Amino acid sequence: MDQLPIRLAEAKLRMYEQQHVLEMLANLPEQEKNKLAVQILEIDFERIVKALADRSDTKKLSNDTISAIPFEDWEDFEQGEKAAYTEKGWELLRAGRVGVIVVAGGQGSRLGHDGPKGTLDIGLPSHKSLFQLQAERLFYLSRKAGKSIPWYIMTSPDNHEATKAFFHSLHYFGYPAEDCFFFQQNTMPALDHNGKLLLSEDGTLMLAPSGNGECFASLKRTGAIADMKQRGLEWLFYYNVDNALIKVADPAFIGLAASRNQMVATKVIEKTDVDEKIGILCLENDRPAVLEYNEIPSSIKDKRTNDGRLFYSLGHISIHLFKLDFIEEHADTDIPFHIASKKMKYMDAEGSIITPTEPNAYKLERFIFDFFPLADEVTIVRGTREEEFAPVKNKSGEDSPLSARKLVQSLHRSWLRAAGVSEEQLQGRDIEISPLTSYNGEGLKAEDWSFD
Repeated sequence: MDQLPIRLAEAKLRMYEQQHVLEMLANLPEQEKNKLAVQILEIDFERIVKALADRSDTKKLSNDTISAIPFEDWEDFEQGEKAAYTEKGWELLRAGRVGVIVVAGGQGSRLGHDGPKGTLDIGLPSHKSLFQLQAERLFYLSRKAGKSIPWYIMTSPDNHEATKAFFHSLHYFGYPAEDCFFFQQNTMPALDHNGKLLLSEDGTLMLAPSGNGECFASLKRTGAIADMKQRGLEWLFYYNVDNALIKVADPAFIGLAASRNQMVATKVIEKTDVDEKIGILCLENDRPAVLEYNEIPSSIKDKRTNDGRLFYSLGHISIHLFKLDFIEEHADTDIPFHIASKKMKYMDAEGSIITPTEPNAYKLERFIFDFFPLADEVTIVRGTREEEFAPVKNKSGEDSPLSARKLVQSLHRSWLRAAGVSEEQLQGRDIEISPLTSYNGEGLKAEDWSFD
């Protein structure tokens, strides 16, 4: 068996002072030794060294570096303007110029769900999963546009096969299988707090998904960008799988973004609670930026306008549009890593499994919004929270399946009231409207909802 990969891996481990892995490598059977050596050779240690060095170089954010960013509120437009922007979006959908990407690499373990988060049933009467609700919204748009919208599903190594199997077992929820492109996001090694590589229970390196900011690079690596170009796409609509109210490929948003013709557009909601765990859109050193909720300087966190609203209130909810040209240009751009300290079970050099009680490991991630400063301007559209955002993050309480279900059903009740259904008829009823029936409340008639 070729010993060169092993010798090269050993040299790399010595260079970067990973003695514990070197010891593990020496004691493995030949097949496992080669498997670990291949992993080691794929690691870009210089990226890791740089990320750890940058961690101590914390950016200084203050009133001097942060300022408000211009935005547009959808509700400020006249009905004619809204109709024109929406028609512009439909034109692009009919022409096949728009694709959709869902970031779906998470597992449902925090929610008490065994499987990918997108397979979660939030308890609606139909018991449809998040994936199915989104597929049916796409199907509705595709049917109306007369053109199937390609759907790019970004998974992680932990849930890739399970996600594909779920789609296959349910016949892709009626969506064309040839228009579903599954691809895995990139990974980075997990490190202990001394910068040493962690080993998994099977003796391989512990790898963790390296964040949604690796999305562009993953699209390029897996051939998805090539697929988009072959299809003639111009825009990519981006969203997170765990938003139960997501207006996938929203024609109004697409049309407004295309009219402004910036490389990046993003949809926001008004942040009203200073402690809500969503970031904010702003200018940082005069460039478009997102500050995560835990990065907002205390000096501006609770700054208020004259009428008592938060001054920095443009809440980031991970709904974006990117021009394909921008994605292709920046697929290899070296945006910064964010480092999070986590509890991770690992195997030590003696082969013992260690289960920590405190955070013991660094996870390196890149975030999609770190591409924003690379755009000269970003089109920012503020939508209505109750129509746009029902996150599913926690097992119970705030941002849980229950809270998301209530938001979905509350919106659907409002659609029926607008269609002429009386409050008396709605009283005490468990309301859900299929995405195959209506995308945004359109096409509903009171006489079709007699509830007899």
